[in-house]
Amino acid sequence: MEAEAVRDVCLAASGLLSRKVGGPSVRPPQAAGISELTYANSAKWVESKGEDRHRRGLYTWFQRTSPYPMLMTFDAPDANVCVMRRERSTTPLQALTLLNDPVFFECAASLCGILKAESGSDASRLRQGMLRSAGRPPSPDEEATLWGFLTTARAKFAGKDDAEGRAWTVVARLLLNLESVPVRE
Repeated sequence: MEAEAVRDVCLAASGLLSRKVGGPSVRPPQAAGISELTYANSAKWVESKGEDRHRRGLYTWFQRTSPYPMLMTFDAPDANVCVMRRERSTTPLQALTLLNDPVFFECAASLCGILKAESGSDASRLRQGMLRSAGRPPSPDEEATLWGFLTTARAKFAGKDDAEGRAWTVVARLLLNLESVPVRE
């Protein structure tokens, strides 16, 4: 899946995606120091604020000397050529990006808030999380795995501040990193 679409799916699942259409390019959050790698440190990446921070990937500013890292990780074509079909791959670096990129941390935190606010049982929250992230209900095996993961996370964070929030954030991060989220046909 294209980088823009991966980011957009996660933003939509977390309720953060801005539906604003048109306007200038935006600069979503990226890891510190990336823009300093440009030629002679000539580009300054000033993160967009408010609604623009979560605009569709289509509006992401493309700096040739220091492109938005997620675009390169998820197979964005060279900006100097026209392509008929974009390359697609699934790599460990993409999985690490989904786990560690600042945008996906925000998405996981927001999805966590949505799931915690959901009324009903933990099982219904897990089903809702799967519906929001993968667009389908979990299979019985997946539901059992998610339940076990939540139980393990709760045990790990027991006794810490906001243990329940931490456990659900870990579950949200897992849900956004499922193979069926970034790889859709």
